[in-house]
Amino acid sequence: MLESFRKSGRLEVVKEHYYGYFEVFDYVDTRRLIRRVDERYPKYRSYFETAAEQYDLPYILLSAQGYQESHWRARARSPTGVRGIMMLTLNTAKEVGVDNRLDPKQSIFGGAKYLAKLKNERFSDKVEEPDRTWLALAAYNVGRGHLHDAQRLAREQDLNPHRWGDVKQVLPLLSKKFIYQNLKYGYARGYEPVRYVQRIREYQHILENEIEVLSVEPPDPE
Repeated sequence: MLESFRKSGRLEVVKEHYYGYFEVFDYVDTRRLIRRVDERYPKYRSYFETAAEQYDLPYILLSAQGYQESHWRARARSPTGVRGIMMLTLNTAKEVGVDNRLDPKQSIFGGAKYLAKLKNERFSDKVEEPDRTWLALAAYNVGRGHLHDAQRLAREQDLNPHRWGDVKQVLPLLSKKFIYQNLKYGYARGYEPVRYVQRIREYQHILENEIEVLSVEPPDPE
């Protein structure tokens, strides 16, 4: 029975669901997150909650994504020029109607709108949850075009392009020249979306416990 369960692929699905995002426990990073739940998160909590409700997303997931993007810093900047709590590019900000990426409310609502769009409009109906969410997060990070290339590679390797556990195996190949030179969208640092999704899942797991035990109601955002 166990062998048939394994051959069907269902064993890997179960392993991915329960254990697919854990690496080595990072005590320092976890303590830093818990500290920032107290110090930074209350200023933005209501924005995460309202944006998540508006775009039908889990608010703790959206909060975890915001932490991964910027550690909840409204004026965050990356070397590539993305800005704000949800680290939007200029093109993405324009697409979702954000005219000030450093405005926390605009950034959080814009990031939520973009993630929801990726989830709801950019994948086949064959993609089920939670894989749809993990694939959408990966696309938010690396771009839908590069994720499409990874799904193509998954098919070529007899993996399931609709399962995150399979797609994350081939994403790192996007940085290999003998692979990316034959892909539509070319080179990408494919290991980054794998790490990105993994960290968001880790943060979500921690926040599900930490946020709910806050002893006071969050104040209105500044």
